[in-house]
Amino acid sequence: MTRTRKEELVTEMTAEFKEAGAIIVCDYKGMSVSDLEFVRNLAKDEESKVQVVKNKLARIALKNAGCEDIEFTDTNLVVWGDTQVLPCKIADKAATEFKDKFSIKTGLIQGEVASMETINAMAKLPTRDELIGMLLNVWNAPVQNFTIGMDALSKKLEEEA
Repeated sequence: MTRTRKEELVTEMTAEFKEAGAIIVCDYKGMSVSDLEFVRNLAKDEESKVQVVKNKLARIALKNAGCEDIEFTDTNLVVWGDTQVLPCKIADKAATEFKDKFSIKTGLIQGEVASMETINAMAKLPTRDELIGMLLNVWNAPVQNFTIGMDALSKKLEEEA
């Protein structure tokens, strides 16, 4: 990789890391190409990004983005996205799918280092769309129950008549 390509990568990652709600660093040692494609497709479906990065380049990009410094060692796969929940969910799902080959090392949420407990807790949270769906169900329940009751009342009245 040429120096200019490295500089371009650092510039691209810096811009994306500045906007990222969460950045999760994972170890992917031993995964096949098809396994990595599965993780990439998970991220693509959720409008997040996944990239295998060189340790020094990722560290420089994080520093330029104003994030806390984290240690990069061995092989690293970085998952990031605009929201805080989705990258955590993607990494958690990949970690459960490929238990022996994929593990979450560390993560940054809003540019600050997050503990593993925080990352796992964020992975369990519902997404924005799921929360909206739950809220709509709660709002819809009284109307639905009223409609069911009125329908039962009209059937009862028809039987009596």
